[in-house]
Amino acid sequence: MPRTEPQGIDGGDSFLSMRGPGGATRSWRRFLPRPLRSPLLPSPALADSPGRYGRRCRVGMAFASAEKGAAAAAAAAGVSVTEGEGKLPKLVLTSAHGSEAEIYLYGGCITSWKVAKDKDLLFVRPDAVFNKKKPISGGAPHCFPQFGPGPMQQHGFARNMDWSIAESQSEDGNPIVTLELKDGPYSRSMWDFSFQALYKIILREKSLSTELIITNTDTKPSSFNTALHTYFRASVTAASVKGLKGCKTLNKDPDPKNPLEGKEERDIVTFPGFVDCIYLNAPSEVILDNGLGDTISIQNTNWSDAVLWNPYLQMEACYRDFVCVENAKIGNVQLEPKQSWVAKQILSVA
Repeated sequence: MPRTEPQGIDGGDSFLSMRGPGGATRSWRRFLPRPLRSPLLPSPALADSPGRYGRRCRVGMAFASAEKGAAAAAAAAGVSVTEGEGKLPKLVLTSAHGSEAEIYLYGGCITSWKVAKDKDLLFVRPDAVFNKKKPISGGAPHCFPQFGPGPMQQHGFARNMDWSIAESQSEDGNPIVTLELKDGPYSRSMWDFSFQALYKIILREKSLSTELIITNTDTKPSSFNTALHTYFRASVTAASVKGLKGCKTLNKDPDPKNPLEGKEERDIVTFPGFVDCIYLNAPSEVILDNGLGDTISIQNTNWSDAVLWNPYLQMEACYRDFVCVENAKIGNVQLEPKQSWVAKQILSVA
């Protein structure tokens, strides 16, 4: 079903109408996609295509038992499903321009983004486990429907659940995949609401874009906060972030339970030790110098806040090798039934 562009309502939050302007509809034609080669995958089912605008493939993703592994069906140029760490299903996106990205369906977690071959711009911690007993530590984990500590487990449940493939597509050599997460007994044990989360990921030659749409599918209002807890590969002693000067800050150092309010006065923010700071009403773009020769633009639409984090000696084995620069929505988003909230992020290199 076609969608209108997000419209701003109440303090910058965006809501999505599920009806296209003028009642416009898309026409689709049927075709049979090529079978995937992975031994994990069954033959793909029929899919849909919008013709000259690229191969759009409606696909289903069903998880089998832990003993039998995952089953999937997907078909789009530059999109494949393979067996990742811990035998978990992993999507591999490959653009016609040579860039690559990897996404685990467990947690809907992007774990790798490469523009140049063999040079990963994201970071997965060496203590990360891929056994579904805990979230994947690294990449770009979801924090939903709670950021940080609170009534439910740390950072909510979205990073602890299996996402499914809702759609895959390729346009001009750029692979696109949309993941979906819905409520179930596990999520309802912590947050008793029906919802749908759609996470669209676009890989281009020098950028990685995401769009997160949260829809209240319940009959009662719901509220949440959320973030993308992105780990960037970096040299912590040389890394820096520009663009946060003037923001109101909530600094969790030295007491995470009682953050200190302040204002960022620095043009360039560095990571000299333990860093855990929230920047409220952050700008639509900040610039990360990872200290390894890469300058990364982090743009956003409707992620109203930013978070910088590095654990320093709390993770002595790896703190020198990454920094977290996170887009976040710290304040609660209120959704009435059938309303949606939309936020976008674009990571790019020059």
